[in-house]
Amino acid sequence: MKIHLLLLITLFAASIVGCSPSKQAHTLSENKAIVLRAEAELWSKGNLAVADELYSPDFVCHFPVGPEWRGLEGIKGEVRRHRTSFPDWHEKVDDIVAEGDRVVIRFTSTGTHQGEFAGIAPTGRKVSIQEIAIFRVVDGKIVEQWGMPDIHGLMEQLRAPNADKRPTP
Repeated sequence: MKIHLLLLITLFAASIVGCSPSKQAHTLSENKAIVLRAEAELWSKGNLAVADELYSPDFVCHFPVGPEWRGLEGIKGEVRRHRTSFPDWHEKVDDIVAEGDRVVIRFTSTGTHQGEFAGIAPTGRKVSIQEIAIFRVVDGKIVEQWGMPDIHGLMEQLRAPNADKRPTP
């Protein structure tokens, strides 16, 4: 009897503070779906309109090196610039993990260098890099991101004289 009462009290308390296992699992699932949709529709297809649905107006993206992107126009501008350099840019999510309001992905990005990128004239080379990103999702919107692309590997592929002869992963 004491165990049943204790279990009922625990479940009641958890439901009051929003910590029920089913609610948390549902939220984690929703957060993953939001991030996966951003990768598939915004980055891989260039559908800028989806940014309004998935990102907060207060969005900020941090990088270890380089400028932050801020707001909806910041994310849209970056996608637009990136897809001008690599029109066929595609991001394939290899791993996804969620905990609380955070979603972490490890992904492979590929594209063909058709426009200037970081001062490098178009090479026509196909590139492939590994990336990791951590997203913070609040109320169904991505509010913050920490991006860690292999920019060194990307620049090496664009600048290397024998880059076209490298085996593709």
